[in-house]
Amino acid sequence: MITASGAPCPGSYYNSMMMKHELSVTSRILVAFASGALIVVFFLPAWRIDLFAPQYPEGLTMNIWINGLSGDVDIINGLNHYIGMKPIHENMFPEFKFLPYLVGFFMLLGMIVAVTGKRKFLFVYLVLTGIGGTLALYDFWKWEKNYGSNLDPTAPIQVPGLTYQPPLIGHKRLLNFDTYSLPDVGGWVVIAAGTLAFVVWFVEWYRNRQPGGFFKRKKIAIAALASFTLLSFSCRTKSQPFEVGKDNCHFCKMGITDTRFGGELITKKGKVFKFDDISCLANFLNAGGEEQSNISQTLTVLFEMPNKFLDVNKAFFAVSPDIKSPMASNIAAFSNKPGAENFAKGKQQASVINWQQVLEKVK
Repeated sequence: MITASGAPCPGSYYNSMMMKHELSVTSRILVAFASGALIVVFFLPAWRIDLFAPQYPEGLTMNIWINGLSGDVDIINGLNHYIGMKPIHENMFPEFKFLPYLVGFFMLLGMIVAVTGKRKFLFVYLVLTGIGGTLALYDFWKWEKNYGSNLDPTAPIQVPGLTYQPPLIGHKRLLNFDTYSLPDVGGWVVIAAGTLAFVVWFVEWYRNRQPGGFFKRKKIAIAALASFTLLSFSCRTKSQPFEVGKDNCHFCKMGITDTRFGGELITKKGKVFKFDDISCLANFLNAGGEEQSNISQTLTVLFEMPNKFLDVNKAFFAVSPDIKSPMASNIAAFSNKPGAENFAKGKQQASVINWQQVLEKVK
């Protein structure tokens, strides 16, 4: 609006500036949804620790809620006793007393942001969320360190200098146990809600900063959203290099000695099965060792690139009695068909097959 003198109307300018600092209706709805989604952690566990060993092939799980523990806690305590670790119980975690109120505070704060529509309130909400998440991870790491280091000196099993601190996030080998520490359903909801709130803030910031709106510059928008997507999935479990002398084949129980052969199966829960020969992986699947619906990735080691993994359905397999694999399957994997054919050339009874043919061959 212009005055008679040609200058912008002060009231119009003030309203325009105020609008720039307010969230759009869509953004308010998304913030309200993200905050409301936090209620899930009152009904579902936020974190989980899984233990797998030859004597426990199905695994042991401890679920961590915002106000307690569940799962195979008693069995885990019985095992921990042998290496001198203290029994795990809810009284060890004073955080359980105030975490429900803290989650309630963030839900209320998010709703205030949605109702008022103030961008600066959303920024404060995100800063507090970042601080809270960082402190929570540090607190968990500190507890794990103390728990895994302060051992009973009279324990039946003692390994001088060895501590048993579980991983903060991801995988760690503790004696003959593969230990995994990852968010559970409630935790993933919290991560998704925080990511959504940050995306809303970024979109609003960019929309008001750049003339013409956020979506005018599509390339920047797509790049930013792709970055957030990658961040959200950065905790996905990946293939793990074979450690000769430490890792054992899940199927035949033999120690892994040659990193040119074998493969890995990764479940959707992040559990990693290692196999010293591709035939062991195939036999495990043929025997129904894991439901197909539970499998995230099925990988083979590439013969010419030890400890490098590729999806089995993208690999080509050279077969010949001249190929000496650990369990005598006589199979080596390659990333492309010409490479497999060139390797098989001149070898006895050589052929190149695909993954489905490998499954049929080892039956």
